[in-house]
Amino acid sequence: MFRTDSMRGLLLAIFVMAVTVTAIGCAGGPLTTREKGAGIGALGGAAAGGLIGAAVGHPAAGAAIGGGLGLGAGALVGDQLQGQEIQNQRQDEQIRRNQAELDSQRREVDRLKRQQEY
Repeated sequence: MFRTDSMRGLLLAIFVMAVTVTAIGCAGGPLTTREKGAGIGALGGAAAGGLIGAAVGHPAAGAAIGGGLGLGAGALVGDQLQGQEIQNQRQDEQIRRNQAELDSQRREVDRLKRQQEY
């Protein structure tokens, strides 16, 4: 089914993509959701593209094309997820502020009730 040269090219392309993504990921701090999505998309796209490319005799080209397309798609998905995470964080912060305000108002109401009792 697969020729030895095709399989060797596929493995080389996948290895290069994995090393590249690892190097980028280790370059600075923790990965954002966008970067994780891009990395997963690139690796998945490279693997799928390599397999498709191997079937037609060009695994490296298939892996490169698939990796590029996967990178773009993964980055878009990761960006959407990251946007949702940011929105959730903002909503959580607003809920905490609202709760603090409610607690403050309850204490004030209790204080006023005690004042009226005397």
